Amino acid sequence: MAMNRRFFLLGATGLGLAACSDPHSSFNREAGIGLDEGGFGNPTMHNHMVQTGKLSLAKVMSWRFHAEVPSMVNFAFDSAKLDKEALKILRMQAHWMKQFPELRYTIYGHTDKVGSASYNYNLGLRRARAVRDHLVSLGVPRRSIEAVVSRGETQPLIVTEGREPANRRTVTEISGHVRRRQLLDGEYAAIVHREYVDTAEGGGTRPN
Repeated sequence: MAMNRRFFLLGATGLGLAACSDPHSSFNREAGIGLDEGGFGNPTMHNHMVQTGKLSLAKVMSWRFHAEVPSMVNFAFDSAKLDKEALKILRMQAHWMKQFPELRYTIYGHTDKVGSASYNYNLGLRRARAVRDHLVSLGVPRRSIEAVVSRGETQPLIVTEGREPANRRTVTEISGHVRRRQLLDGEYAAIVHREYVDTAEGGGTRPN
């Protein structure tokens, strides 16, 4: 696969390009772009850091996951039912997750503070399990989701005692990776690099 022209430009312009960039216009940039000090481009830099042990594969891929797909699903009050928007988000998550079977995920369930702590703990767990089960139904290997965890009402996004839609959520996180067929870190870094280039050339990771 031909290297995307952008990576040559990054290598040629070095720090000059970084100095001219707007720090606030980062919405469509690669995950982890802030670590790039110029010279190689993010894929090469990430590969080097992974192979030298300065950055974990799980961390690199976590940046990518959060940059490329929504990690959060919201719920109606006192419900673990997946609505139309939740199903759309989970299709996107599943499409991304199936491309990297070496990664492992944890799904965290959350609630607002209405109701008892014990009830909300169980509700958060039901939400996390609903997300896991739907991802599995979309073809994500069950072994890829190593844990479902309830945070209940303990980690609200918005601190309030009342009903708050933003707090009724699940969050999917990358929790680690395994070496598939004793895959070496350097080889897996090459896969990460290939997927970066595919994305830059328009292949993307989102389903149609």
